[in-house]
Amino acid sequence: MIIDFEKNKGLVPAIVQDSLSGKVLMLGFMNEEALQATRQTGKVTFFSRSRQCLWMKGETSGNTLDLVDILCDCDHDTLLVKARPNGPVCHTGSDTCFGEENQAGIFFLQYLQEFIAKRKEEMPEGSYTTSLFSQGINRMAQKVGEEAVETLIEATNGTDEGLLSEASDLLYHLIVLLAAKGFSLDHIAQDLKKRHK
Repeated sequence: MIIDFEKNKGLVPAIVQDSLSGKVLMLGFMNEEALQATRQTGKVTFFSRSRQCLWMKGETSGNTLDLVDILCDCDHDTLLVKARPNGPVCHTGSDTCFGEENQAGIFFLQYLQEFIAKRKEEMPEGSYTTSLFSQGINRMAQKVGEEAVETLIEATNGTDEGLLSEASDLLYHLIVLLAAKGFSLDHIAQDLKKRHK
């Protein structure tokens, strides 16, 4: 990745985005040393323009930012830093420096899908997801059917809490089945988009 640090006297803006929720958390500045420290430590580190030194986000509060990925824009003079925050990001106590609440919401499904795909690839022992992949398509399909029936029962004769719990189980098992067949929620979204009028 080529980064042009010369355009702004050795600094580039670094937009920090929550890798899970997609929310913009803050804006900082990095020089080459801050970028190198971020990559080496896995903790997002900036260059403080007021103090003229490096500072790791959260070094005082403990609300650090765990690095996930760094992307550079098309002009090579701005960074997009994808991270996972360990607590509120803003010094005011707000989730973001823009006063927004940082909730993953539906984006958690993307994280879950990636987690399941990783389980499929690594197949760690003792994992329930691994056991599903090991048992094959028929068992995975059976689990989707079982969870669908349990969801229907909760919807018609159960509780709201039970419905949400069973619907969660259903969705999890459906993502596992899709992954086993080489598909993802993105494929479902594309299909739904085609049908939407």
